[in-house]
Amino acid sequence: MSLLSLTDVHSYYGHIHALKGVSLTVEQGEIVTLIGSNGAGKSTTLRTISGMMRPRQGQIQFAGREISRMEPHAVVLDGLGHVPEGRGIFPKLTVRENLEMGAFTVNDPVAVRERMDYGFELFPRLKERLGQYGGTLSGGEQQMLAIARGLMMNPSLLMLDEPSMGLAPVLVELIFDIVKILNDKGTTILLVEQNALMALSVAHRGYVLQNGEIVVSDTAANLRSNESVQKAYLGMS
Repeated sequence: MSLLSLTDVHSYYGHIHALKGVSLTVEQGEIVTLIGSNGAGKSTTLRTISGMMRPRQGQIQFAGREISRMEPHAVVLDGLGHVPEGRGIFPKLTVRENLEMGAFTVNDPVAVRERMDYGFELFPRLKERLGQYGGTLSGGEQQMLAIARGLMMNPSLLMLDEPSMGLAPVLVELIFDIVKILNDKGTTILLVEQNALMALSVAHRGYVLQNGEIVVSDTAANLRSNESVQKAYLGMS
């Protein structure tokens, strides 16, 4: 059984048909990436999985449970984390407070401290900024904080939406190194990323979304060598 599976999922923004029968799977221990142009439905897919949007049709199963009608907080409690596009940190809370908000249902202070320390191990700069307000951090530091906060619930699957957006190349490399480290340590990852070349360099498998539909799915290696994918998303001719 797949850790996450979507079967014929349709989602709408009002009358706009955003997802048109999306079906995909994520297996335990994988990095799976969704690639596609702006407006293809990548972020909508993640929002639908996490309960921020309700599909009008289709099934979403996570760890053997149907979650398509569950509230977002219940999805998180089931072990599915979501780091949204745009980071979504709390700008008027400190780094420590942002991290504590990520563990809002964890009643064990030892577990909270251990998970916070894990975030500092991945992103030492956050420990240096512990008392600093989130809104005063650089873009790269805010992305580090968003990921570290997403890890505070110890998710078995972490969804990352455009983690490299707006970052300098050196920070893009850092973020993707962290994605690989998290996966090596046992976290399954569903990655939405505009930088398709980088995404396919770390992923095991990938899906190409176009106008709310999956048009190609394959191993990451095969997608990198696919001529149509190269021309449309990898900047190759």
